[in-house]
Amino acid sequence: MPLPTDPVLAMLEHNAWANAVVIDACAALTDEQLDHEFPMGLATLRRTMTHTIAAMRLWSDRLAPREPRPWLDATPEIGPAEWRQLNREAATDLRLTAFAGPMDEVIEVRRAEQVWHYPRAHLVVHVATHGVHHRAQCVNMLRQIGVDPLPPGSALQWSLTDD
Repeated sequence: MPLPTDPVLAMLEHNAWANAVVIDACAALTDEQLDHEFPMGLATLRRTMTHTIAAMRLWSDRLAPREPRPWLDATPEIGPAEWRQLNREAATDLRLTAFAGPMDEVIEVRRAEQVWHYPRAHLVVHVATHGVHHRAQCVNMLRQIGVDPLPPGSALQWSLTDD
């Protein structure tokens, strides 16, 4: 199947693929490596990758709109095998909810006692760039524990894949 040319869909597909290649790079790691603390971001590969997928689910719920699902906890039970499935599910859901309304539709986001209003397009860009941010942290962590080769991540690398 050819890669999408619609910019929004391309951004979402790249996000799912880039998550998957980081997950694949983590598959051979031990629990000790997944839980090694680094002085950046969420501090561990397990917490960072779990958070990245959890955020996709949360923003899908907000784009739907529907009641947010429980936040994924970074427990020892959640690792590469679970991330693969959760990433596939979250990516599919995000594709559907991103296009559930017009891109200029204003969506209300509530968190604690605060309320914000954003165009749907801005939320979609946010969730994709949020993934880029945290995957960069993961690649840095992988580099520091000696993973070689490091997973590819750019949209241009994605555009050369057959997946």
